[in-house]
Amino acid sequence: MITVSIVTYKTDVKELTKCLQSLKSPLVLKIYIVDNSNEKYIQDFCLNYANVEYISSENVGYGTGHNQVLRKVLSSSSIYHLVLNSDVYFDPKVLEQLVEYMNENLDVAQVQPNIIYPDGKMQYTCRLLPTPVNLIFRRFLPKKMISRMDERYLLKFNDHTQAIDIPYHQGSFMFFRTDCFNKVGLFDERFFMYLEDIDITRRMHKYYRTMFWPEVTIVHAHRAASYKNKKMLKIHIQNAIKYFNKWGWIFDCERKLWNRNLLKELHYK
Repeated sequence: MITVSIVTYKTDVKELTKCLQSLKSPLVLKIYIVDNSNEKYIQDFCLNYANVEYISSENVGYGTGHNQVLRKVLSSSSIYHLVLNSDVYFDPKVLEQLVEYMNENLDVAQVQPNIIYPDGKMQYTCRLLPTPVNLIFRRFLPKKMISRMDERYLLKFNDHTQAIDIPYHQGSFMFFRTDCFNKVGLFDERFFMYLEDIDITRRMHKYYRTMFWPEVTIVHAHRAASYKNKKMLKIHIQNAIKYFNKWGWIFDCERKLWNRNLLKELHYK
């Protein structure tokens, strides 16, 4: 019923082990590990799991790595597909609850649960569609100004206790209805890393509901590499430029409409 794809790059096997323990559910048909670092130790590690298929790959990027799997699962018996980061872990029963939710809500293409840090603090992973200020220029603005913007952009004012249809889900845990890719398409491979999650969610959102559903919780040991590594920051900015070149820097009618409707629904003042 569920297929899973995980893209790795010189990933620690302890981290990967903890992630795979979360997938010990009878609902999981197959787990695909796309290794963008092409490391033998990861290939050897995968041999320990009967339902894991190792895919050796050059460093093609995050979305392109997952697309290698999606092309396989679209012709399989997969009903739901989970795009998963290796630094995520959760109770395997979460998958059963997500399937039950999706089975009851056939107009939902994508769902994201409540996501927390290992210390229990909330991660604000469901957001408004970003403006250039949110993604690029905020890094160079005063903290007080950033704090005011983030209250709105990250929906921090919301109590996150109710399910709500949101056009941007973060890419660490993206639970999709598999056949929706036939209508919407796969990840846009122009994005090497970062922004492919916003792009795919808003494309799904155009035709289906893309829900934040807080009845289940997962843990994401988020490293925020672009805040600590100049190379990753450069990649982040390059892909942000590609994103706004695609969707619009100032004039993005969908962004304006969807953000306005979402803020109204959440009673933002």
